[in-house]
Amino acid sequence: MTKTKVAIIGSGNIGTDLMMKIIKLSRTLEIVAMVGVDPNSDGLAIARRLGVATTAAGIDGLATMPQFHEVAIVFDATSASAHRYHDEVLRRHGKRIIDLTPAAIGPYTIPPVNGESNLDEPNLNMVTCGGQATIPIVAAVNRVAPVIYGEIVASIASKSAGPGTRANIDEFTETTSRAIEAIGGARRGKAIIILNPAEPPLIMRDTVYCLCEDAETAAVEASILEMVSRVQTYVPGYRLKQAVQFERITDNNRLKIPEMDDQAFAGLKVSVFLEVEGAAHYLPSYAGNLDIMTSAALATAERLAQRMPGIVAA
Repeated sequence: MTKTKVAIIGSGNIGTDLMMKIIKLSRTLEIVAMVGVDPNSDGLAIARRLGVATTAAGIDGLATMPQFHEVAIVFDATSASAHRYHDEVLRRHGKRIIDLTPAAIGPYTIPPVNGESNLDEPNLNMVTCGGQATIPIVAAVNRVAPVIYGEIVASIASKSAGPGTRANIDEFTETTSRAIEAIGGARRGKAIIILNPAEPPLIMRDTVYCLCEDAETAAVEASILEMVSRVQTYVPGYRLKQAVQFERITDNNRLKIPEMDDQAFAGLKVSVFLEVEGAAHYLPSYAGNLDIMTSAALATAERLAQRMPGIVAA
């Protein structure tokens, strides 16, 4: 079987974890180039040991590598600000782009929600780690009971957040909030991220709150459980931490939603508590934030590769 050749820009935590996943798991992708800007980075050192061509000259270095003409898909695991230039260069060369930064130049893409919708686009944005973990739940609730307000809180171990993640904090909240609306279907979305410095590091935890129109709780719960199962097909460590919680807000005790000009809400409040255990392909298993982001990018790239001429599906 002919594999689709890919490159990764960004030799930090996310890029290195993605490289390990491609090498260990993928039957349709072959990584031929790993790109960074720090010649002493751990990611570039690992790539060299594994026989992957490397450059520390960034995307301009990638464009001069002999492997570049074979590359069909490029993953960008750098920063939102850097991605804007990377997108310009890669489009000029006709490369398909999987964007793991919050730049959101291309359409938001979350595999179990709209994974088939954007495969003809030149640039696919993977939102954020928190978005990949929580927006499927918002969408699951919304398909049963329209969500008026969706709020997510993503807590990740500080050790799993490298320089790129830390540089993207503002973009994380903005991009995730917009995607809660655009992909999750909420009328209004809000996202919060917490870098937890606890020792030993704690596993990724995510909380999803939805204020939605009233509905049968059994139907909402069934929709959530089905969505969790779909995410688990590519992120085995994704799971509910406890049973889905429901609370009916009546006209007598309406909630005010500050993010919606203190709109008074009556209806169903749904609270979902998740945890994501990583597969430990690079960082330890507490780094579920890496695992869900890179797993979503891998799943999307493999689906994209299957649509490319000359590629035989595994």
